[in-house]
Amino acid sequence: MAAIADRTDPVRTWLAAAVVGVVAIAGASVAFPKAVYTNFVWRYFWGPIDADAHNAVCAIRANGMVERLGTADACQVAVSRGFTVAEPGYTFVSEAGYALVLLFMLAGVLLLVRRLGIGTDRRVVFALIPFVLFGGALRTVEDAADVVPASVATGIDYPASALIISPVIYVTVFLVTLVALLVSLWLARRGIVGRYEDALAGFGTLALAVTVGYLGYLAATTEYLGFYPQMLVATIGIASAIAVGVYLAIDRLAPALNAGTGTIGLAILWAQGIDGVANVIASDWWNAIGLPFEYTAKHPVNELIVGFTELVVPHSVILVIGDSWPFLVVKIALSVGVIWLFEESIFEDSPRYAYLLMLAIIVVGLGPGTRDMLRATFGI
Repeated sequence: MAAIADRTDPVRTWLAAAVVGVVAIAGASVAFPKAVYTNFVWRYFWGPIDADAHNAVCAIRANGMVERLGTADACQVAVSRGFTVAEPGYTFVSEAGYALVLLFMLAGVLLLVRRLGIGTDRRVVFALIPFVLFGGALRTVEDAADVVPASVATGIDYPASALIISPVIYVTVFLVTLVALLVSLWLARRGIVGRYEDALAGFGTLALAVTVGYLGYLAATTEYLGFYPQMLVATIGIASAIAVGVYLAIDRLAPALNAGTGTIGLAILWAQGIDGVANVIASDWWNAIGLPFEYTAKHPVNELIVGFTELVVPHSVILVIGDSWPFLVVKIALSVGVIWLFEESIFEDSPRYAYLLMLAIIVVGLGPGTRDMLRATFGI
């Protein structure tokens, strides 16, 4: 068995597994279109993207045809008539499916960085953070297209718009990042730049600046976007204060916890803090900082936390501080748990694997957090 394992190319094995998985799902969808494609693939994965891309309350699929509905009542009627209905956002089924795909893709990325001979220096994690911010900003561009009047051309029509809707946007940003990485490596290996991480961070910062600049241009030249910089300042300021405060508290009370992750732990706290703070402000404190309307999260986990808060916290307290703050508490608590779990030995034994997991944790917080923050900043 060991001899067989030694002769097996892990990259080819991963590619073969990917092909088998795609073929299996495609084959089952063709063989059982109603049970597999309509009631599973479309309902939980493509249908929500379709509805989101058309800014619909829901999309329904019946007899091979798709219709988008604009009211909740119409969606309820469709459900009562037995149609397959998909709403924008996530469900527990879709999040579980995406989590499995993410784990599989992480394995593929790990094989890629090994083949390229990179990923053993923690500087690469910080070099990739601008791309995470870019992903959140790019998703906000699609949100901006949703509020454009019907008489105005957006330039981003369906199905092309699906490329910048979650979760497909993760693939789009990954491909952009991969191209930037390959170019950065080429520049570094020819002595044009000192370190590829510096060039990589530069490309990411440029992509972020162009995307946010485009949103700023829309805000300045159109009537359907606004500009509320207080959201940006409050989110970054509070999240940064919480992250630094928790990190320094850990360093003072239990310095051994920070020994493994080091400053990456601070980045994790900040990323998750951005997500939590943006959610709390946009959901509960929007009026206090002068936003035109409140925002609600699409993630079922967040909705579950809010629902639990409403059950156990007195209504008088909720009226004062809102019901979204436990989401921030959970985010920070989980970040501290991650810092505690990743000991120094993990980075010494498998640095690429450890840094990749660190980056994934940053992505799942900073990506949606950036989107929520920028949506509120530009009144989308």
